[in-house]
Amino acid sequence: MKMKKIFFTAFCLFTYWGIVNAQFSVKSPHSTVEAKVEAGNTISYSVYFNGQPVLSNSSVRFEFKQAPPLGDDLVVLKSSSVEINETWTPVLKRQSTILNNCNELILQLQEKNFPRRTMNLVFRAYDDGVAFRTEFVGPDNKHEYAMTEEFTTFNFTSDHTCWAVNHASYRSSQENEYFKRKLSDITDQMVIGLPMTVKVADNCYATITEAAITDYAGMYLKPDHSASGFSVRSSLSPLPKQPDNGDKVNFKFPHKTPWRVIMLGDSPGKLLESEIVMNLNEPCAIADPSWIKPGMCAWDHWWSGEVKMDNETNKKYIDLASEMGWPYQLIDWQWYGKFNSPEADITKVAPQLDMPGILAYAKSKNVKCWVWLYNTDVDRADWDKACATYESWGVAGVKIDFMDSDDQQMVNWYHRIVKTAAAHHLMVDFHGAYKPDGFRRTYPNLVTREGVMGNEYNKWSLRVTPEHMTTLPFTRMLAGPMDFTPGGFLNRTPEKFQNGTPAQVLGTRALQLAQFVVYDSPFMVACDAPENYKGQLGSEFLKEVKTIWDDTRILNGQIGEYITSARRSGNEWFIGSMTNSETRSLEIKLDFLDKGKYKLVSFEDIPESAIDAEKVVRNSRDVVKGDVVKITMVSGGGFAAYLVPVK
Repeated sequence: MKMKKIFFTAFCLFTYWGIVNAQFSVKSPHSTVEAKVEAGNTISYSVYFNGQPVLSNSSVRFEFKQAPPLGDDLVVLKSSSVEINETWTPVLKRQSTILNNCNELILQLQEKNFPRRTMNLVFRAYDDGVAFRTEFVGPDNKHEYAMTEEFTTFNFTSDHTCWAVNHASYRSSQENEYFKRKLSDITDQMVIGLPMTVKVADNCYATITEAAITDYAGMYLKPDHSASGFSVRSSLSPLPKQPDNGDKVNFKFPHKTPWRVIMLGDSPGKLLESEIVMNLNEPCAIADPSWIKPGMCAWDHWWSGEVKMDNETNKKYIDLASEMGWPYQLIDWQWYGKFNSPEADITKVAPQLDMPGILAYAKSKNVKCWVWLYNTDVDRADWDKACATYESWGVAGVKIDFMDSDDQQMVNWYHRIVKTAAAHHLMVDFHGAYKPDGFRRTYPNLVTREGVMGNEYNKWSLRVTPEHMTTLPFTRMLAGPMDFTPGGFLNRTPEKFQNGTPAQVLGTRALQLAQFVVYDSPFMVACDAPENYKGQLGSEFLKEVKTIWDDTRILNGQIGEYITSARRSGNEWFIGSMTNSETRSLEIKLDFLDKGKYKLVSFEDIPESAIDAEKVVRNSRDVVKGDVVKITMVSGGGFAAYLVPVK
């Protein structure tokens, strides 16, 4: 990392022991983004994007059970600033390298009065956003503090349109819709989850989220009635058995909050190209991560039918993975018999299963298996011993389910589970999970997680609409990968759609194919049954598509309306486009290609797709850099293509 000192202007009133009411400014490397900070009687900050105010007079303050609030009556003891400029190589790639370039301002603050605690306020200005955190540095390292709330506010300049998800509770699987609403529509009864995306102007979009949650509680948003503008404030997930106004975080000095992140872009697509959340996490802690190999995965019969936890069914899905060229099969619930029970043993196989035989069969087919676990059964077990057992079996990873919380204790549980799994060369997929925060940079064996209302909801609801599917990339996915489980081939129009098993999906075949390109998930679980893929148009695309990428471009998109993504793996490109319930025509300019001829193989809606959503046409043509591909998508439709160089 190259660290370069830079200097900022401060307007100060000096006292003999420090500075009060000091104003500071930190700009991003290309001056696209600016954060202005004032510290003294209170802490306040403002954020600007291309000179346009995004947040103004927003505050940072903390309340404790048995100590005074922290954030008022402060003096600035010291300020310092550096430029961070590094390029690093991710394991879970959306692009081959990531630039981490920002200017950082650190303010050392101290209370004027007893107990004279000291804190660092750290701001980073990137060209694609602002991030800040508080470091509680001392001097008291003996007293355990019980934080009852963090009051970080985000005071917008007007009643903007936002896309906000109401989880209704701090205990949830975070599987809900991100509805379009006004900031003023957010009520005290709501528990707004992150990320929340805001349209500040036609050329300014902002997303609030967080990064690097370590030994802390997850953050939600509530209305901030103390501000004169249109403001929301942080609200932390309470510890178990605590009321909403009870303990949120217990800690001793020193301690750090997560990064509070305001992603910024001049279009919704620019938000999607940002790597700010990953950049705010620590580098990879696994000395040799070469064993971490994400990829496509078959998934047993629960989603497309009912649970059939027997040898024959598992082998049928292993055959599917082998035939499709996918490296994995997921053995889901009931493989160890009764679950979520004191009698459950996650190292003992249900009597009807021949696990050694299943794993040997998978190995003969060049497939590895994942196993599902209920989190309470994991919690009761000797987790290190269980991981050692799975490693000896040759299991590739674990899918752990139903945590449904991001309080401080659960956050610490996640970290322990992932670190122990890494020591035994196991990848992890969390379901019933809280949103990502970039921890996958530090421990890339955490390959994906749910925390999204995905395809499985088609089985019992009408909620996985084209509007929902085209909103997710600009909201939930901004935090990180999501295990949406795409790939349903029983495609239906709204008029023909029915809940039940085998499960149908709303939208066209081409839409489901496009999700494999549009949605981020290094471990991509395809949801349907072998018989629904066999001989079907589109299955070819699922044999070709990748799950990690050397380049990612968002070619167009509007939240809840449409999106087109292009991704490169080696010298091959993939394109995915999705629309909401509106029929839509788009032009895709192939200016991202290298020189030379490419063969483009596409899977497209046709007019009949508006009546029979399983209808899709396969086209093939030669294209070159700069060509324009014109596509038409029916209501709830899509477009998917792969491009390979012609030698």
